[in-house]
Amino acid sequence: MKSEYDFSKMKSRKNPYASKLKKPVTIRLSEDVIDYFKSMSEESGIPYQSLINLYLRDCANHHRKLDIKWQP
Repeated sequence: MKSEYDFSKMKSRKNPYASKLKKPVTIRLSEDVIDYFKSMSEESGIPYQSLINLYLRDCANHHRKLDIKWQP
């Protein structure tokens, strides 16, 4: 770094985007689900993990719920 930069008088501040950071999680998905999002990724140019995140965010924003009925 150049010697003319003096950061000693600089005030620190918290990262304003820290609350918006993504949290890494481990999730088990079916191979066909991953393949589906990977093919969408190739078409759109958006990484497949981002597509999954966008889809799940849309479900959460619209309060979508699954209608699961188990067969006896």
